[in-house]
Amino acid sequence: MILLNCDIGESFGAWSMGLDDAVMPLIDCANIACGFHAGDPGTMRKTVALALRHGVRIGAHPAYPDLAGFGRRSMACSAEEVQDLLHYQVGALQGLCTAQGAKVEYVKPHGALYNDMMAKPEQLRAVLQAMARYQPGLPLVLLAMRDNSGAEALAAEYGVPLWFEAFADRAYEADGALVSRRLPGAVHHEADAVVAQALKLAQGEPLQARDGSALRLQADTLCVHGDNAASVAAVQRIRTALQALA
Repeated sequence: MILLNCDIGESFGAWSMGLDDAVMPLIDCANIACGFHAGDPGTMRKTVALALRHGVRIGAHPAYPDLAGFGRRSMACSAEEVQDLLHYQVGALQGLCTAQGAKVEYVKPHGALYNDMMAKPEQLRAVLQAMARYQPGLPLVLLAMRDNSGAEALAAEYGVPLWFEAFADRAYEADGALVSRRLPGAVHHEADAVVAQALKLAQGEPLQARDGSALRLQADTLCVHGDNAASVAAVQRIRTALQALA
């Protein structure tokens, strides 16, 4: 069955974000913010404990150092700098995991770092090099596209397993890229539409891309959100629908 993943642990200091307690029991994989775009040591520790309580896999969610922009602004980093950023953040989360008898099981870059990785082969190579040097065999989450062969070839060079990710609440371009949030209809807000797209993705059925073409994506994991009560209710519906398929 397709795995549900969620960006989580994004509170910072006295500022609270997301309904982590409500969404954690519904997901399979928790992408825990590592302090550069959101999160702090205490939030990371508490989120690890929450994931352990519910038997949820722990993933690192590293980003550019951009707290003010929530990691959504691209930065001009060299390959070496990208690797340093990843090692620093994944290592920090692993330290908090080790203290609780847990471990980081995968890495999913956040925001602009994720987008840059998908758009620029040299950036993806830097991320893959960082992964291979940090821990051989640690999976990397990246966007499922119509054609994933380029990413698969690069990952094979470094022996990094890939988990391909799809989104139930986003519209797609014909090549599998996400429609820019600046365009109308980029995000699905109706719960029925989100659940229907989740089921299509889980069953390998084609979606309709923005240009009207059929788009079939092979996804290992589905990104969901726990930002508010409505999004948590949608995740509950997706979980129930997936269980009915099993």
